[in-house]
Amino acid sequence: MRTPRNDQLTETDRAKGRGQHVPERRCVVTGEVSPAEQLVRLALGPDGSIAPDVHGKAPGRGAWIGVSRADLEAAQAKGKLKGGLARALHEGHIAIPDDLGARIETQLQRATLDRLGLESRSGTLLSGNEKIETAARKGQVRLLLHASDAGEDGRKKLAQAWRVGEDDEGSGREGLVLPVDRGTLSMALGRENAVHLALTDARAAARVLAHLSRWQFFTGWSRDAANRDSDPHATSVSGEENIGALPTSTAASDAF
Repeated sequence: MRTPRNDQLTETDRAKGRGQHVPERRCVVTGEVSPAEQLVRLALGPDGSIAPDVHGKAPGRGAWIGVSRADLEAAQAKGKLKGGLARALHEGHIAIPDDLGARIETQLQRATLDRLGLESRSGTLLSGNEKIETAARKGQVRLLLHASDAGEDGRKKLAQAWRVGEDDEGSGREGLVLPVDRGTLSMALGRENAVHLALTDARAAARVLAHLSRWQFFTGWSRDAANRDSDPHATSVSGEENIGALPTSTAASDAF
């Protein structure tokens, strides 16, 4: 529902970006259109080379993709990716690196971990079981995250505290399992034994989830992580649905 002109935007509205123009871009592989922040930009270099630009800030022309790594590499092998880029960029000479998928995955991981680091320095990120459980029971947790090697008991205990704090018992709400282990997470955050994390600000949670959902979608982590309820498409931030989730389709746009 559109927020009326004279109504003040809520914190959730601002976290979701309501009331702001959201640019859309077309995926060169599928032709579907989605908000640009949910896609990955591919930048065209002066020599015709293609490089990932997950922050969307590289100069020059670029095109966008909204597919998983497996689908991207399949399209690349069939020549569909090159054809789509050539049409979108109006460029005949394009050089696509063989390891483009791996490069994109690396950049998406780095972007997510860097975002977590920024939130840590700003004071919106908690780590440590006791701190998180206390905040969760007080209703202060907006997003719960776990390292890939976090114990099941610890995950369930914190998820239960989160549900209690949100008066949401019985919902089955779980935290998200990150595609990295505690060693990688600890190194990225400069903290010892970073296994469980919690965001205490709705806007910070939305920022992290926007990066994380792209990363998980591209790698297929939510499908491949057996026995993990870690799908960002079905998870909410403080009870609000689909912040940062990738849509199945939107209205058409020809912008690149």
